[in-house]
Amino acid sequence: MSLWPPDPSTLTRPAYRSLAQQLTAAIEAGELPPGTRLPTQRDLADSLGLSLQTVGRAYDALIRSNLIAGHVGRGTFVTARAAEGSSIPFQRLERGADVIDCSMLTPVMDDLHREAMREAMVAVAGRLSPDALFSFRARQSVSLHTRATLDWLQRCGIRTNADRVVTTNGCTAAITLALISVAAPGDLILCDEMSHHMLGSTARYLGLRLGTVASDNEAMDPGALAKACETSEPKALFLMPSGAHPETRVMDLNRRSEICRIARKFDLKIIENDAWGPLEQGRPSPLAALAPDLVFYITGLTKCLMPGMRVGWLVVPDRSIHAVTSRNLALQWMATTLMSELAAHWISEGTAERLLQWQRQALARRNRIARKVFDGLPIRSNPRGLHVWLPLDRAWEADAFVMRARQDGIATASGRAFAMGERYANGVRICLGAPSEHDLNRALVQLRRLAESPAEPSYFAI
Repeated sequence: MSLWPPDPSTLTRPAYRSLAQQLTAAIEAGELPPGTRLPTQRDLADSLGLSLQTVGRAYDALIRSNLIAGHVGRGTFVTARAAEGSSIPFQRLERGADVIDCSMLTPVMDDLHREAMREAMVAVAGRLSPDALFSFRARQSVSLHTRATLDWLQRCGIRTNADRVVTTNGCTAAITLALISVAAPGDLILCDEMSHHMLGSTARYLGLRLGTVASDNEAMDPGALAKACETSEPKALFLMPSGAHPETRVMDLNRRSEICRIARKFDLKIIENDAWGPLEQGRPSPLAALAPDLVFYITGLTKCLMPGMRVGWLVVPDRSIHAVTSRNLALQWMATTLMSELAAHWISEGTAERLLQWQRQALARRNRIARKVFDGLPIRSNPRGLHVWLPLDRAWEADAFVMRARQDGIATASGRAFAMGERYANGVRICLGAPSEHDLNRALVQLRRLAESPAEPSYFAI
């Protein structure tokens, strides 16, 4: 049964909300894919027997949710991805599939990680307090994690006190907590044109609007940010300034200071996603160290140490402590105590530092492999980054390149998956952590060969 156009008899009161819900359902089901031109408001009103005002309110609601966009002189178009699964950068690979996975952003794993986790579980099991096992809010147990947490945050360049730190079940949970703490439904959040792949969908679920700010060759343009603040009254700014950006951008210290200056001028909160933490040595100070009264700082252990270590931290400004604490109770009540125990053990016993050093060395080798294979091509990378960015020329469109590479047995991520608006960088993110070094080299050689070849249509699509 088709979802669009809707049957007028299925519309309930208030009609504008019912119409908006049915239009959203059609978009999410893929019946109205991105780029579809919608009927004019008058034509849709006439066909459904509704007032022009009712259709206008429905369209306005979807524009605020970034599902559709109106263009003067052209019409109204669907902007959202057809289905949430198509917006994820990694590819869902079947077990045993003969594919080299360069789509999943994961650290390098080895037997020492398995042994480190086994050792930690045995150690923690012998000292786990009843409070951690039986309490709904294990205050005594959580307090024991404080010193380890603050030590790790210092490695990240953050010196703070325990009252400002909220433990979460990973960085994604921290992002959601930060968003609901800085904005209410209908508020505007600014971000880069390319950003965290979950930001768009999370903002839509929370009823937040996203607005993009242009970048220059290195990072977000301060002039463009100031103009956006002057014209649109945003509540917060979301940034990934330390290498985790899809294009591997690292914002220098001067740019960070300028961004903080503009944010202070317009009372703009900053959400700083630093999921990689101290992985890259010699990086500039976090924005949270420059403006602790404005920045909601996010980091964790999943990307820099081990995927299964689902622990993250949100460091909040002093005046936001009570609001964040209340919203955290509503969102997740508390982080999983056992994970926090394991993380604290790793940090206090030196295992985290040992695994961090090992990870830096492993990623340094893999980045050297990538730079050697792609020598002469304009890739973007960091010395110990988890991925490289391969720009594509006009011969290839990112989605077509990803599909063609997948047919060759290599999974990559299209730049479109990270687009927060209509514009996106035409390129692919190539993750370095999952394959063996031998398979990684083989995949990169094939990807270079493909990038330098004329674009061909997918033979599965013919």
